[in-house]
Amino acid sequence: NFTTFFKKNLQMLRSLCLNAARCSYSTSATQRAPKIPTAEITPQKLDLDYDHHLSVREKHLNPAIFPLYSKPLLITQGYKQYLWDHSGKQYVDLTGSICTISVGHCHPGVTESLKNAVDTLWHCTNLHIHPNMTRLLEKLTSKLPKHLDTVYLVNSGSEANEMMTSLARLYTGAWDILCLNNAYHGITNSNLGLLRMGTWKPQMPSGFGISSVMNPDVYKGKWGGKNCRDGPAQTLRDCSCAAGECMASENYLGVLEETFTHSLPKRIAGMVLEPIQGAGGGVHLPRGYMKGAFDMVRERGGLCISDEVQTGFGRLGSHYWGFEYHGVMPDIVVTAKGMGSGFPVAAVITTKEIASCLAKTLHFNTFGGNALSCAVGVATIDLIDRENMQAHIHETGNHLIQGLLKLRNKYEFLADVRGLGFMVSIAFATDRESRNALPPEDVANIMEDCKQMGVIIAKGGMYGALRVQPPYPTTKEDIDFVLEVLDVAFNNHLLRKK
Repeated sequence: NFTTFFKKNLQMLRSLCLNAARCSYSTSATQRAPKIPTAEITPQKLDLDYDHHLSVREKHLNPAIFPLYSKPLLITQGYKQYLWDHSGKQYVDLTGSICTISVGHCHPGVTESLKNAVDTLWHCTNLHIHPNMTRLLEKLTSKLPKHLDTVYLVNSGSEANEMMTSLARLYTGAWDILCLNNAYHGITNSNLGLLRMGTWKPQMPSGFGISSVMNPDVYKGKWGGKNCRDGPAQTLRDCSCAAGECMASENYLGVLEETFTHSLPKRIAGMVLEPIQGAGGGVHLPRGYMKGAFDMVRERGGLCISDEVQTGFGRLGSHYWGFEYHGVMPDIVVTAKGMGSGFPVAAVITTKEIASCLAKTLHFNTFGGNALSCAVGVATIDLIDRENMQAHIHETGNHLIQGLLKLRNKYEFLADVRGLGFMVSIAFATDRESRNALPPEDVANIMEDCKQMGVIIAKGGMYGALRVQPPYPTTKEDIDFVLEVLDVAFNNHLLRKK
């Protein structure tokens, strides 16, 4: 009879109902998905075998190169703020391909310069002079304080940071270099000491002559409050500071002072800081910290180094460089990523006096100052100026941050919004009192939902913050689309938890 049948097949019926609910939920989410803005171009159509490309990756690519998603995207084309996969699906690249694409994917203003350079000169050793290198040296130094007039061109941020540590040690004659916990300055062998996130640390010796100090994270750290940041997004933590004051910053500087007193010799080589931490989840240094730290470093004969690999070239909107935002004057600036908008070019910029210490022995870099890389670097800097991109970032970035703050008011698990311009991040928590991070699988599901709706977003740091670092041509229309997608993804997260 029916009752007997029902009891015997109860598990099967439960499974069928669950699957039906999943299908219904998926359809509902699809129907609610916002519509991505129309791109200026029609993407090329390619007949590609996804499974073949995936199998080659799994068979031959070093497994340390992890995919962003459980099913990696096969990207075939990019234009300004957009990417397309092999099926023709369009995405807003909210990661800027890990904060590397500044003026946009394949921006005509850069690609034309590259094409011209390809037909003229591919490579010329920097033992000679060539026009593209001359132009880049002039352009780059014109964007910096006058004392920072000497450049060493290299190929990546990691390579530039290797050079930075050598310069600091050679010039000062001291060995010890300071960085922050949660810092990321590359993963080459010497830079492993400056890398202060355990998830990136291999089982090998590193860090000789490197000391780190408590990260002044006013959201997750020991001290923090609602007036700590110079910017539009503050934490929700209570504090008694008046506007323009930050007791948390003073406390963190006190910890730095203790580190000098108990852990370091009287003279040090230097300290390197990211004005806003990149791979560390976009942690925004509090008001006055960078200046106070650099003052202490100079008192001990050290050099002050600003790692602008991610914050440089107008990404913050309000300032061209992150050190300008913090009101400090560095001795060395390291930059890369946005300098070539996806093309491998980087630089270490310092004073002639500091740079000269490297000339005491032979020194050479094979591809530093490559003609093609220099052409792209010049075109990138010109395009930022010509299209007034910095002002656009400032305005559109504020629009982004205000939209994210509204979402924070709507969703309890969205616990922090931080950053400036197009270098923003959002942190999740199980509850706002403890600020314990959401489980990684929950953040991964939010990212997957965003991908399905046409937004590529990445996480960073030890606690799964989402990083929002789009290409500069990203418009308010794009941002509104992104905010709608995040709204749906956040709501989906709540539905999964019911």
